[in-house]
Amino acid sequence: MADEAHVKDTLGRHLRDLRISVTDRCNLRCGYCMPADVFGPDHAFLPRKEILDYEEIARLARVFAALGTRKLRITGGEPLLRRDLPELIGLLRAVPGIDDIALTTNGLLLPTFARALKQAGLSRVTVSLDSLDDKVFGRMNGKGVGTAPVLKGIDAALEAGLTPLKINMVVKRGENDTEIEAMAQRWRGTGIVLRYIEYMDVGTTNGWRLDDVVPAREIVARVHARWPLESADPNYPGEVAGRWRYADGQGEIGVISSVTNTFCGDCTRARLSARGELFTCLFAGAGHDLKSPLRAGASEAELRALIEGVWQRRADRYSELRNANTAGLPKAEMSYLGG
Repeated sequence: MADEAHVKDTLGRHLRDLRISVTDRCNLRCGYCMPADVFGPDHAFLPRKEILDYEEIARLARVFAALGTRKLRITGGEPLLRRDLPELIGLLRAVPGIDDIALTTNGLLLPTFARALKQAGLSRVTVSLDSLDDKVFGRMNGKGVGTAPVLKGIDAALEAGLTPLKINMVVKRGENDTEIEAMAQRWRGTGIVLRYIEYMDVGTTNGWRLDDVVPAREIVARVHARWPLESADPNYPGEVAGRWRYADGQGEIGVISSVTNTFCGDCTRARLSARGELFTCLFAGAGHDLKSPLRAGASEAELRALIEGVWQRRADRYSELRNANTAGLPKAEMSYLGG
C-alpha cells in the first residue's frame, strides 16, 4: 500500500498482527480461560448491540492494514459460535494489504463450517486440544467433552485445505503434563505442528500459580529424550513460539514460553475485543474504545490517528516484569481478549 505507515511503539515494535475477537461466548469451560464456577449459567455475556458487526470489523481492519498490519487472527470465546462467520472472512480477505487470515477454535464446529470458511478466504486454523485422554480432556474443558469431536474437526479442516494446521496444548502441572510425550507421538509425521503453551496468568479468575507452570525447557527436554530435537529459526520476526525440529525429519513442535522465557521485546500483536476495544497486551487491564468513535461517524483518517496514537504510546512488557509488583493487577479475561 503506497500510503502505509509502519507505526512503532515506544520500544520500536511494529503493529503487524491483529487478533480479532468476534464473541465472548464459548461452548466449553476450560479452567485456564473460562472456568465454569465463574462463567456459569447466570453469567451475563455481551448483548448483541454491544458487539461490533462485520462491516465495523472490516472497516477497522482496513485502518490497521494501513498502519502496517499484515496478519489477522479470528478468536473468541469460540469464534464459530458467531453466526455467518464466513461472511466476515470474505470481507477481511478483500482488505488490501492483509496477507494471512487465521482462526483459533476448539474445533467442535469445524465439521460444519470448515469448507465454507476455506471458500470465503480463511488461510488456516489452530485447534485447541489439551490431551488425548478423554477423562483428562473432559475435566480440563469443564464440560466433559471427549476428544472425538475435536479430532473430527481437525480432519474436516485438513480436508478443506485449512493448512498448515496447528494444535495448541496448554500444559498445566498436575492436570495434563503426563500427556506431553503422548501428544508429541500422536502428531509427529502428520504435517501438523503441535505447540505447547506454558500455563499463563491471563485474567484473574483461573487461579493461576507459578507452581502450576511446566517450564518450556522441561517440555523440550522431555520430548527430546524420546525424539531428538534441533532448534529452528523463527519463521518471521515476532513469532511467539520457539521452534524445534525433529532430527529424523518428522516435523516440528513449538513452545510458547511467556512465563519462563519472555518475548515481549518482539511482540507485534494488538487485540480487538468483540466490544470494539483495542488492547495492546494480552495482560492488559483495560482497552481503548474504538467502537464509540466508529459509530459516531469518525473517518478512517480519524480512526487511523487514534489507533496510531495508542500504539505509539505502547510500552507494555508485562511478562518481562512479572513479579510481586504485578501480582493482583486487574487484567481482562482471556475469553474476552481471545488469547
